[in-house]
Amino acid sequence: MEIRTLCLTGVALLVSRHHGDARGYFAETFRADLFALHVGDYHFVQDNESRSAKAGTIRGLHFQSPPHTQGKLVRCTAGALFDVAVDIRAGSPTYGQWVAETLTPDNGKQLWVPPGFAHGFCSLKPDTVICYKVTDYYNAECDKGLAWNDPAIAIPWPDVADPDTLSPKDRQQPLLSDLPAYFT
Repeated sequence: MEIRTLCLTGVALLVSRHHGDARGYFAETFRADLFALHVGDYHFVQDNESRSAKAGTIRGLHFQSPPHTQGKLVRCTAGALFDVAVDIRAGSPTYGQWVAETLTPDNGKQLWVPPGFAHGFCSLKPDTVICYKVTDYYNAECDKGLAWNDPAIAIPWPDVADPDTLSPKDRQQPLLSDLPAYFT
């Protein structure tokens, strides 16, 4: 497994090596020792999965505020997704900046989204499945979000991104300029 640091401090890309033959492939998708060495010693408490039936489905940008912050290790097990992390750490030199990766089962990429970052994605194919490990349990009071299309952040979402797929919650998320400083 290769672990690459990205331009936003704390965010990392994990790339599994596929060992294949005519039958298919084998890939090691997580190793706690390598993760701790290169990313940090995080403890994962839960695995989550969601399926987006339609290409262009937008989910996010989501995060959990203290005291129940979540780090997420995200991968795609079916279809393809455009996966985004946005730095929302007040005072960070990269505050409001983002990184994105296309995740597919074949490319073996996983995006580590640490606490202090908002996360979102857009499905690129029908029946896209996203799986992610989290470092804290879901907490409704700490469940927060950020507008997916905030012009101050200016994420160039894929052409297939369909705002009609947004959940009612995601249609009402605040702009970065209106977001309280949850992470300082």
